[in-house]
Amino acid sequence: MPTAISLFTGCGGSDAGLAQAGFSVLMANDVLPYARDVYLANHADTDYRLGDVAEIKSFPSADLLVGCYPCQGFSQGGVREPSRKINRLYLEFARALRTVKPKAFIVENVAGMVRANFRHLLKNQLAAFRRAGYRVSCEVLNSADFGVAQERRRIFIVGIRKDLDAVYKFPSPTHGIDAPRPFCTIREAIGDMPHWPEGEFYARSFHWYYMSRDRRRGWDDLSKTIVANPRHMPLHPLSPAMIKLEHNVWKFVDDAPARRFSYREAARLQGFCDVEFPDTKPGTLDMRYTVIGNAVPPPLFAAVAGALPKIW
Repeated sequence: MPTAISLFTGCGGSDAGLAQAGFSVLMANDVLPYARDVYLANHADTDYRLGDVAEIKSFPSADLLVGCYPCQGFSQGGVREPSRKINRLYLEFARALRTVKPKAFIVENVAGMVRANFRHLLKNQLAAFRRAGYRVSCEVLNSADFGVAQERRRIFIVGIRKDLDAVYKFPSPTHGIDAPRPFCTIREAIGDMPHWPEGEFYARSFHWYYMSRDRRRGWDDLSKTIVANPRHMPLHPLSPAMIKLEHNVWKFVDDAPARRFSYREAARLQGFCDVEFPDTKPGTLDMRYTVIGNAVPPPLFAAVAGALPKIW
């Protein structure tokens, strides 16, 4: 079984995908304590190192290095400032790459990285990985095309060590209009779950910003993107439809009960199997949404890792 090291791991979406693709994850890392707690509740055998990746001075040997460094500086929902220090965490990933010298690596980040005002930062990352000794390619993929019941576009950077006679080719969609299987719907993902799971969904009022756009999709549709902020979580399909009154002003068509997706539903819509959420502090409702919303959809990561050439 090929081995992997996972950095900026969060609660383990990337690593659940690696397991599906046949990898054994030797080590994982993140700074968020509750992400670590959720990870270990579901993947107990991995050496999870909590803390700043810059403090990790040695890594185990591994075939594959993966990293999903934070993306707030590029995200549609983030501050979107190219100069932010968080946008340069790729340098820590490049350091680990030079140290471990794996046969391949995979990086995942938000698709906003390809915007014109951020493209120089993407080029800097590609250049750093090439200098580390890798043939590098990148592509934006949509999780819906790989069996996830959600529209979620992400950029993947994949590298193969230059001394290996192999080339990476990104996977073709498995789901969608021109693919072998239809898109996975909200109904398929969460239709068997309780409609009103008390204590598991963010139940505060819908503020003006929430009502500035249509937040609802129907049972037989793909979900809108699952986010880390519970206030902005999309609506459950049992909620009334929304209609537009004017620019940035929407309302519900009637007064029937409405609610956001629960954190367990969000996990299913991200492509996780049922996740165990430990009660350790700070395992609050908001934090459960946060670690799931920040995760990589496991089926998408499995597809990218599964497309790696047989170099093990």
